Amino acid sequence: MPIAQTTLGALQGLLDQGVAMFRAVPYAQPPVGALRFAAPAPAVAWAGTRDATAHGPIAPQTPSRLAPAMGDYRLPMGEDCLTLTIWTPSPDAAKRPVLVWLHGGAWVSGAGSLDWYDGARLAHEGDMVVVGVNYRLGALGYLHHPALPDDDLGTLDQTAALRWVRDNVSAFGGDPASVTLMGQSAGAASIGRLIIDARARKLFHRVILQSGGFGRDPLTRDQARATGAQVLRAAGLDPDAPDLLSRLRAVPAEALVAATGTVARANARFAETNPPFMPTVAAPMTQSDLFAAIARDAAGLQVLIGATHDEIHAFFASNPAMRDPDWTASAQRFAALAQRPDAMERYRARRPGGVLMDWLADLVSDHTFLWPTMRLASALSDAGVATQAYQFDWAPQGSPFRACHCIELPFVFGNFAQWPEAGMLQGGDAAEMDGLSSVIRRAWTAFARTGDAALPELAWPRYDTARRRTMRLDRCCEVAGDPAGLSTRA
Repeated sequence: MPIAQTTLGALQGLLDQGVAMFRAVPYAQPPVGALRFAAPAPAVAWAGTRDATAHGPIAPQTPSRLAPAMGDYRLPMGEDCLTLTIWTPSPDAAKRPVLVWLHGGAWVSGAGSLDWYDGARLAHEGDMVVVGVNYRLGALGYLHHPALPDDDLGTLDQTAALRWVRDNVSAFGGDPASVTLMGQSAGAASIGRLIIDARARKLFHRVILQSGGFGRDPLTRDQARATGAQVLRAAGLDPDAPDLLSRLRAVPAEALVAATGTVARANARFAETNPPFMPTVAAPMTQSDLFAAIARDAAGLQVLIGATHDEIHAFFASNPAMRDPDWTASAQRFAALAQRPDAMERYRARRPGGVLMDWLADLVSDHTFLWPTMRLASALSDAGVATQAYQFDWAPQGSPFRACHCIELPFVFGNFAQWPEAGMLQGGDAAEMDGLSSVIRRAWTAFARTGDAALPELAWPRYDTARRRTMRLDRCCEVAGDPAGLSTRA
């Protein structure tokens, strides 16, 4: 059994096919009792050797909205969830690159310890240390109220995990001076906030931003407090109670999860995908303000950033309400987002043979994911940050999900067997998938090692606003100029 000697004590992991795995590694104390709704407290040392062969609980959470596309999971939940999963070729004195993974799930679901995100193959093939992070979700991680800390607790958890990696990853053969922070969806958007947070910024050296949903307007703390009051009322709590904090620390986690679901349903709007919680900003910011701040504070980083071609099909394709969406409501959504009278006709012409749901999904994909992602890439490049961009276009022939949100994940981790219920992969050619996954794994590994995703057989130029050269990841991987069509948007 592999042993790693951390600053807090020894850990015993397990060995599988040449990769050492350490599970449920605490990076902070369990956020229970007086530590519930408090900043993460440093983990305490233990005596002897701690068993790190079994997963701990995942954060209390609502069901995933994307189960039809991704599949589902049913795992023990609990508030003692501030843990890491670590994969390494060997817990020795080597100085391997470190890849830290922040999962998605709209800040209300998911876990870095899910089998979907098994980092063993990346660790083995790339000779690097891979770290999956569990952080607080939903109300327990992102509730705002005057009685609570101003900071997003989930973001503080992520920072605490990075600090633990800095102080301890050398025990697993990792180099704390070579940390790549990778995230998808909520994880990628979280990285955007970590870049502009001075407490976190020096804890990582490269970033991979996958489908960050940067088109959602920055959420102020005042706005978050309004949603927080809704959640409190749904949980049977008085937001104005003088002893609210003590009541919050006593209410069952399940009640807060249920209240989150109630508020999410109540606030749902036609053809929108806004989550009930997000990381916040202290003062109102426009999207351009946020991008400028990220680009400014990303100085010295290398950035790999991208999105999938049909992000929103993951949300709409299996939604019965979207099979035959209301025409009037759809027209209003087109007008609100595109702000031009011929928008629906333009989207219809762009996807011949499509239906209203397809055009609507294309519209929301563009405005929530694709265009904002490339605008952020432009802001980074214009600020002198070394940036490479991609667009993931692959999908099974005839799939209703198309190249949807999350579809690139099994390609990145190279673990298709862990996705047996993923509707988004059904009908895909196995050899084709393995080949594309091999390219992506090697490119992501090269980036984590050198800050450059190019491969000997795959020239991957830097992104710049003038040419917008973007790697299209598909059956044939090739560079295209502005495949998202951002420069022609009018």
